[in-house]
Amino acid sequence: MNINTKRLILRRRKKNNNNGLLLRLLIGTVAIVFFAVTILGLVGIGTVAGVYAYYAKDLPDPGRIETEQEEFETTKIYDRTGQVLLYEVFDPRLGDRTWVPLDQIPPYLRQATIAIEDKTFYDNPGFDFRGFARAFYYYYLRGGRVQGGSTITMQLIKNVLIPLEERYQVLYSRKIKEFILALEISRRYSKDQILEWYLNSNFYGNLAYGVEAAAKVYFDKPVQELNLAECAMLAAVPQYPALNPIDAPGEARQRQHLALDAMVRQGYITAEQAVAAKYQKLDVKAREERFDIIAPHFSIYARKRLEEMFGPELVHRGGLRVYTCLLYTSPSPRDRTR
Repeated sequence: MNINTKRLILRRRKKNNNNGLLLRLLIGTVAIVFFAVTILGLVGIGTVAGVYAYYAKDLPDPGRIETEQEEFETTKIYDRTGQVLLYEVFDPRLGDRTWVPLDQIPPYLRQATIAIEDKTFYDNPGFDFRGFARAFYYYYLRGGRVQGGSTITMQLIKNVLIPLEERYQVLYSRKIKEFILALEISRRYSKDQILEWYLNSNFYGNLAYGVEAAAKVYFDKPVQELNLAECAMLAAVPQYPALNPIDAPGEARQRQHLALDAMVRQGYITAEQAVAAKYQKLDVKAREERFDIIAPHFSIYARKRLEEMFGPELVHRGGLRVYTCLLYTSPSPRDRTR
């Protein structure tokens, strides 16, 4: 065997040894990473279980979301004909609301709400993992305020199940409660049911709760009659209720544009439809005093009798329709009190 052959054999053996070393190092690294991930995963599961147990003990019953929704609707007292609304009795702590089934809410309003509030609503399990992780990052790692991360389901829970004294506090513990409840609510109820509850409980400014009350307050029409431009404008109000068509028409128009652009990105409407809606003239109802009373002496007497018969809670929140013996024929200006 000549010298060149020996050198070739030695080089091959060295290369094989190096390859074997690299392979062993690679296998060892993968094993260490796998072991570390496994340990962290077990620790993480334990941590999540601990967090869940800590907050779950003080959580409200998710089933309350049904009774809370059913109980909040204003009572209306009519004259004998049922055509003249004498008095709309409302809980002064809340506002007014008329319940509307989801199939009577225009698709454009549903789509605009989802587009601007929670674009993955029909696909997510009640929470947006990316949004939640972003809020966690800014709060814990950057020392910022609790921000973002709320889905439609989580906002519904905040509006209905979270106690009033906690609802507007900037607490990450509240986010965790909303997160846990959102998982359970999404497991129990359909997305359509959750969306119906949300659209009927949202605050739209000017004492209007729910889309039917908002449609009447701002456009003086039932929600079923709203067009695309009006739907997009209403959908943008709950994030900033003060920026509504009556109190801040310019800002409300800008936010309407944001909603329309979001609808285009999500494929609900075309760019041409969005442009047409942006330039459509809207007939916004002028500001007026709310909850005026016709025939005040009779109407207040009727309310007091109802409270004696059924209790103030049912009268204020039960959505009763009361037809009285009064035949109202007062000439203009109407007999009313503010």
